[in-house]
Amino acid sequence: MLDRTRIHSELNVVRKPLPHDSAELHVSGEALYVDDIPEPKELLHIAVGQSEQSAAKKFSVELGAVHDRQGVVEVLDYKSVPGKNDCSPTLGDDPLFAEERIEFAGQVLFAVAAESLAEAKAACKLAKITYESDAPVLSVAEAVEKEFWVLEPSMLHSGEPDAELKKAPNRIQGRIQTGGQDHFYLEGQVSMAIPREAGTIVVYCSTQHPTEVQLLVSKVLGIPQSAVTVEVRRMGGGFGGKETQAAQWACIAALAAYQTGRPAKLRLDRDTDMIATGKRHEFQFDYNAGFNNEGRITAVSITMASNCGYSADLSGPINDRALLHIDNGYYLENVAATSYRCRTNMVSNTAFRGFGAPQGMMCIERIMDEIACYLGKDPLQVRQINLYGKHKRNITPYQMTVNDCVLDEIIQDLAKWSDYKQRRRKICSENRKTPYQRRGLALTPVKFGISFTNTVLNQASALIHVYSDGSIHLNHGGTEMGQGLFIKVAQVVAEEFSVPLEWIQIPETNTSRVPNTSATAASAGSDMNGKAAQKAARKIKDRLAKVAASKFGLDTSEVEFSNGQVFAGSKVMSFKELVQTALNERVSLSATGYYRTPKIHWNRETMTGRPFYYFGYGAAVSEVVIDCLTGETRLLRVDILHDVGESLNPAVDIGQVEGGFIQGAGWLTTEELWWDSSGRLRTHAPSTYKIPTSGDTPIEFNVRLWERGRNRENSIYRSKAVGEPPLMLSISVFSAISDAISSISDYKRWSKLDAPATPERVLMAIQQIQNSTNYE
Repeated sequence: MLDRTRIHSELNVVRKPLPHDSAELHVSGEALYVDDIPEPKELLHIAVGQSEQSAAKKFSVELGAVHDRQGVVEVLDYKSVPGKNDCSPTLGDDPLFAEERIEFAGQVLFAVAAESLAEAKAACKLAKITYESDAPVLSVAEAVEKEFWVLEPSMLHSGEPDAELKKAPNRIQGRIQTGGQDHFYLEGQVSMAIPREAGTIVVYCSTQHPTEVQLLVSKVLGIPQSAVTVEVRRMGGGFGGKETQAAQWACIAALAAYQTGRPAKLRLDRDTDMIATGKRHEFQFDYNAGFNNEGRITAVSITMASNCGYSADLSGPINDRALLHIDNGYYLENVAATSYRCRTNMVSNTAFRGFGAPQGMMCIERIMDEIACYLGKDPLQVRQINLYGKHKRNITPYQMTVNDCVLDEIIQDLAKWSDYKQRRRKICSENRKTPYQRRGLALTPVKFGISFTNTVLNQASALIHVYSDGSIHLNHGGTEMGQGLFIKVAQVVAEEFSVPLEWIQIPETNTSRVPNTSATAASAGSDMNGKAAQKAARKIKDRLAKVAASKFGLDTSEVEFSNGQVFAGSKVMSFKELVQTALNERVSLSATGYYRTPKIHWNRETMTGRPFYYFGYGAAVSEVVIDCLTGETRLLRVDILHDVGESLNPAVDIGQVEGGFIQGAGWLTTEELWWDSSGRLRTHAPSTYKIPTSGDTPIEFNVRLWERGRNRENSIYRSKAVGEPPLMLSISVFSAISDAISSISDYKRWSKLDAPATPERVLMAIQQIQNSTNYE
């Protein structure tokens, strides 16, 4: 008799390090993106006309010459919109085309649809624009002074911070600023709209949120949502930049197609993309921390102000998550934190990998480093003494119990594996002998909450069809942006049916198949879509089991699926044979699956509840060297230990850890955004904006998944999310640079370094340390 257990364990599709489903297509160039779709007959190409000023009370545009330009078919502005002139995800404050005021340099005033892209761009230059200028607000400091907000401030309060700060035996105060970051996805914003019969329209869009694009297109056109279909096969990167801000370009393309009856495509070039789309929020933190002689924080007061740009976009939840992550992995009993959401005359900032959490963590990690310097301790000692799990209570400032913290174990394992203590002693000793080059070493942890803080978004659906030959068609609401979501969900379905992965067909995401979906964001894509697909698969599997049991006169408990076969007692048949039998008996082989994340609840008014289903954990050790004469830095070695639970796909997960870390390191070291005094972005191309390259990766890069990891919650196969948490491991790079600068004072003073730690900023911090005589 066959050993069914052995057969099944050999299949075991889940937890195998399988390649990305499109890996070969990516490498060969055969992977289709929106701009690769064969262009339909009579396709119109769209270019946009933008404001050159950042603030104007009024403006007027003369478009006569634009209309008359050869090749121009249609010119669109706010008066062309049959529905609502808005593409906002939240408050209705993002006009598709500016109407009266100018809010930022680069704001879209009109669009031109022409026979060719060159003709459309040439026509845009013929517009005559006059402005009644206004004084722009271009900094967080100015917005705070004028109380210029996109949303009202929020506060997180726990314990007795004021009283405990007064009683604290030691105090530090300071400020740290973190810069913004451009998403710099390989594929820019692009949409193609095709009109169909009866006033319906199909939009091919590079978006993380097809349902939101569908909704906003329907609002702009003034037609039912059901008349709009949005399809996404894949994106060439998203990182949050295509969650809300893909909608404007999709709406313009759809409007052109709707008005002309011809297909229309809008593809932003790199410069326009960087100027006209939002970025990671820049933050300013002012902190006041009290602590005992061991380094244990007794109270902390933090004021944070972020540059939200001209409109709300997702600034509310982004700033909320920054508040919810000011503790990172540390128990803070007494906390007062206030968040100011500043309105400026800049492009509206938006979601970016980490969604506010990286900025919040930067503040608390600066505090940890300064406390260590103040007390003359190794920063790792101070971090460890403050960890969750080291105290009787493990309650976050927002009153969620942390019952799964494994950071102490991870840190101990990583410190031993990376030889942290011996390397630190050696670096501290050698730094005293090398005046012009200094090394720095830092180990920092990450605790990242998994779930949307907007509770309604924590739901997903899936649709599965099993065909007569046994092949399986898998549909769900998640989108693929290179992160490996599709292969993971396919592995789940293959595991449920116990069939080879090759039998699973992974099609594009389409709003007509799976409606009302959430964005692929918050690192919850695999969790939610995997669970939804699992439920759909189990419905069909249960039906098939009943067919097999009935055929052989058995109970369904005696039916087992294994390795493409079905065992019913002593009988065996192929999965394909059973499917055909079910069809013959008129049993449905299609099913939907629905999942809503359990246990979570959140009261935004009181800033209390359980906003997260669980936490992702990890830690990184980074070693850097700085040149004290030029301020240049080099990342020498990185060791990472990250907890992904029981990984669905270790190969994909390690890739996510590596990529997230490098992207975070870029944010904190090289990626500097710069606006001139008039509010125009000047770093809008790779020639002026420096993302990390292969030359910026560490010389030695060691990444491991924590072998003892297991999700205590009932996640999909006990795995954990991996999309966003690894980005924050890169804070260790910033701390290591600061550590190297501090060595110039023999670790008696901590540098007032802001991010990104460009050579200019590093050099200024070095000079400040050299010139300082007292600890501030």
